[in-house]
Amino acid sequence: MTLDDQVALLMQGTEYGDDAIKHTMARELRARLAEGRPLRVYCGYDPTSTDLHLGHTVTMRKLRQFQDLGHEVTFLIGSYTALVGDPSDKNKARPILSEEQVAANAKTYTEQAFRILDPQKTKVRYNGEWLAELSLLDLIKLGQNFTLQQFMARENFAKRLDSQEPIYLQETFYPLMQGYDAVALKTDVQVGGTDQLFNIVVAGRKLQEALGQKPLVGVILGILPGTDGTAKMSKSMGNHIAILATPEDMYGKVMSIPDQAMPAYFRLITRYTPDQLAAVERGLADGSRHPRDTKMELAREIVSIYHGDAAVAPAEEHFKTIFQKGALPADIPTVMLADAPLLVEFIVAQKLAASKGEVRRLIEQGGVKVDGQTVTDITARLEVTAEAVVQVGKRRFVKVVRG
Repeated sequence: MTLDDQVALLMQGTEYGDDAIKHTMARELRARLAEGRPLRVYCGYDPTSTDLHLGHTVTMRKLRQFQDLGHEVTFLIGSYTALVGDPSDKNKARPILSEEQVAANAKTYTEQAFRILDPQKTKVRYNGEWLAELSLLDLIKLGQNFTLQQFMARENFAKRLDSQEPIYLQETFYPLMQGYDAVALKTDVQVGGTDQLFNIVVAGRKLQEALGQKPLVGVILGILPGTDGTAKMSKSMGNHIAILATPEDMYGKVMSIPDQAMPAYFRLITRYTPDQLAAVERGLADGSRHPRDTKMELAREIVSIYHGDAAVAPAEEHFKTIFQKGALPADIPTVMLADAPLLVEFIVAQKLAASKGEVRRLIEQGGVKVDGQTVTDITARLEVTAEAVVQVGKRRFVKVVRG
């Protein structure tokens, strides 16, 4: 690839909220690439849960692009930063995890990440290696590079301050710790989401410069919307697509996203090049591409990434059979619903399962679906705008109609 092609590919999907910052990062990236050496690239992941979803893979896909171009990639497990909790996109402090929880979660993170990253070309590090060695005096010296006003000006802190929500002192440590990660790794490029803009472009670059290193290039990526097409993909919101989802479930959930969300999915989590992406967006804009066919193309690409090409056709046929051909029993009972009950309680009330415990087990085993989408949250509510089909196991169905 030419230098121009490399810059275009690596900057694809980036968002900075400021054109001047974007131009600066692109210019500095070009200069680093022109040096003709493998760049040191990393992204940090705080193992705050066990399961990853497609929203987590946005940065992993970018790391893979760097790998494919011959650069050195480090998958950094935030074994110490997870103990503090990243406040970047939160309106309240994160709960502090135990070291045991962090260790257990970290193991599943790496296993799932290698569905995207090349395990032979990936260094896995834990930031406890160096953060555990910092003394109180070291932390004070790092803090001397920042003012309290810089932290309070951050949008999430400012909102919490205005609403008189507490801001805990340890939350201000997080950017210092992440910035020191960049120093410890002697980073050329750090990849992260827009919620990490301050931590990367301000804290990381400033600490590197203060400690005699060349400031890193921040590759800041957009946030993937969930299946609702608006809110950030999140397991807690139930709008996520799990990396470990079955091919059929993954295909069906991709097909459920709103049309307007498709460009973001193509841009952030597929293997499409800038030219291919431009063709998709142009076709959707001028009407030469049908949204349904384009969404099926997207679903095939995502299933292929996580399950291989052989899984694509069966997943697509399953979707066509269930949703396009309406292959559901003809005698499904219909229930009118005026509110949004807990799904577990609804299933027991409709005698689709004998007990709440049985329903919870079925949900954990992937045996409960609403309109073909596997339910993973045992606390989910049955929210229906018009009508929906609830399926429990292979043969128990009920149609719910809003009334």
